[in-house]
Amino acid sequence: MLHVHKKTGKVNYKSKIVCYFANMSQHQVILSLGSNQGNRLETIQSCIDLIHNEVATVVKVSKVYETPAWGFESEPFYNVAILIHTTKSAQKILNQVLKVEKKLGRIRSKDSGYQARIIDVDIIAFDEEIISTENLQVPHPLMQNRKFVLQPMLDLGLNWEHPKLKKSVTQLFAQTEDVSEIKAVHSIISPIEKLQLQQFNYIAIEGNIGAGKTTLSTKLSEDCNAKLVLERFADNPFLPKFYKDQSRYAFPLEMSFLADRYQQLSDDLAQFDLFKDFVVADYHIFKSLIFAKVTLQEDEFRLYKTMFDIIHKEMPKPDLYVYLYQNTERLLENIKKRGRSYEQEIPADYLEKINQGYLDYIKTQTDLNVLIIDVSDLDFVKKQEDYVFLLNEINAKIKK
Repeated sequence: MLHVHKKTGKVNYKSKIVCYFANMSQHQVILSLGSNQGNRLETIQSCIDLIHNEVATVVKVSKVYETPAWGFESEPFYNVAILIHTTKSAQKILNQVLKVEKKLGRIRSKDSGYQARIIDVDIIAFDEEIISTENLQVPHPLMQNRKFVLQPMLDLGLNWEHPKLKKSVTQLFAQTEDVSEIKAVHSIISPIEKLQLQQFNYIAIEGNIGAGKTTLSTKLSEDCNAKLVLERFADNPFLPKFYKDQSRYAFPLEMSFLADRYQQLSDDLAQFDLFKDFVVADYHIFKSLIFAKVTLQEDEFRLYKTMFDIIHKEMPKPDLYVYLYQNTERLLENIKKRGRSYEQEIPADYLEKINQGYLDYIKTQTDLNVLIIDVSDLDFVKKQEDYVFLLNEINAKIKK
């Protein structure tokens, strides 16, 4: 168990980074990058930046290794392996990394055989799937024969098994027949590691119904090695009843939410996770008061607030409170899209009252580190540049 500091409300979460393949909402993809023309290191770095900004989130980067040209006579290569997280298909990733190659000056020749190249990007693994199409073979059919692929992959520290050969990267490296000399020459910090979000212990992502707080919290937890705390709204038996008869079920709904949020946050913020760097939650306990003020009658709210004030004193404050603002029209679109039956009749004026409640609350919290981001015109799931924008906004706040 961890102790919460009574004055600061901080929980001490510090741990080492451990990266592994597990059940995730995103695909985990390993790419191999190589260059043997021009300024090799600069080209590799530019390629990583372009992939992160335009294609998918670059989570980890291996050391840069210098290796002799494989299969033909040419200048030595610089090679790295990177781990990316994405919801896109393997074919979509292939199409986009080919565009990155072209931006960096790669001109693919129709001649067969190996050639010198300013940049080369190969998809080595896509989760632990086997993919065989006309223009894509995954896992890469020659990866087990290439030290310049296997050694960088070892740096990523992944619990990945070759789906055909049923061997780990460590086993493949030990058994490869490639005797080429390989040496580490540089280190590159991944874009995600540059954020240094681990300096915070607890980040709360808040927003109205349908704003995208759960989606963003989940992505941050997976990309930044954070412990994820999601609100257990689906288990609340009063929620469907409330949307049908608000006056009757508002008080039991809000009281049950308050009790559950208190219990969940108390438990999750107190449990030390050795393998995670910080906690990210898709709600903060104060949302209970915001929703209650909108839904409860005046006398009910007075009673509710008495209970809330007692509980609120015991809860640690987040080191960063991110509020995702979404206009009402977009909220209604998102609610309709995700298809929860009990949410389909939520009126626009209810969402507007909730949003105003959040903004009024934020104005009063002078000692809370708050970041408000308007995501009305963003799609941080489908558009990588929008997600990078959010990461940069959070990072800018952290540095202050």
